[in-house]
Amino acid sequence: MFRRASSLLARSLFSARTRSFSADLPAAPSTDDAFVAAWKKMIPNIDPPKTPLSFMSPRPATPSSIPSKLTVNFVLPYASELSAKEVDMVIIPATTGQMGVLPGHVATIAELKPGVLSVHEGNDTKKYFVSSGFTFIHGNSYADIIAVEAVPVEQIDASQVQKGLAEFTQKLNSASTDLEKAEAQIGIDVHSALNAAITG
Repeated sequence: MFRRASSLLARSLFSARTRSFSADLPAAPSTDDAFVAAWKKMIPNIDPPKTPLSFMSPRPATPSSIPSKLTVNFVLPYASELSAKEVDMVIIPATTGQMGVLPGHVATIAELKPGVLSVHEGNDTKKYFVSSGFTFIHGNSYADIIAVEAVPVEQIDASQVQKGLAEFTQKLNSASTDLEKAEAQIGIDVHSALNAAITG
């Protein structure tokens, strides 16, 4: 059986390349026909109320082949850093670890932790420090990154980071309640991540 494993593996990899995405699903209908039919049967003289499906636009179809670029939307509460930007790859600081996202990535939702988000486009790499947030990776090679705070790494002041780290360390040592300890620990985590972003 082990002798045949390599040939079976090669055959399954070849067939996987020619197979369409497993996430290929038809777009969702814009109306809930079963609900409307049941409503008309019970109350024929009143129009049915709108259901959540009535307000949703159909999901874009998943392409049959992997696109060459990943389309990224990177937004903050006060600004849009990237809007429908086509890039080669993004590396996201997820709570589960660093996550590289390429075109054709499986649909995923991930929570962001303090760390460096890097956007790769050709030979150029733009790095942002993000404090927290979420990323939504769609099956059609779109990625939506929503961060609470973000700043380009080159704009971070190293002296302020060291000062903040020292302050939060002192607060943690003198904290008497669980709330004070938690707040100080969050400050230490963010400033430690900032320090790691600067030092590389």
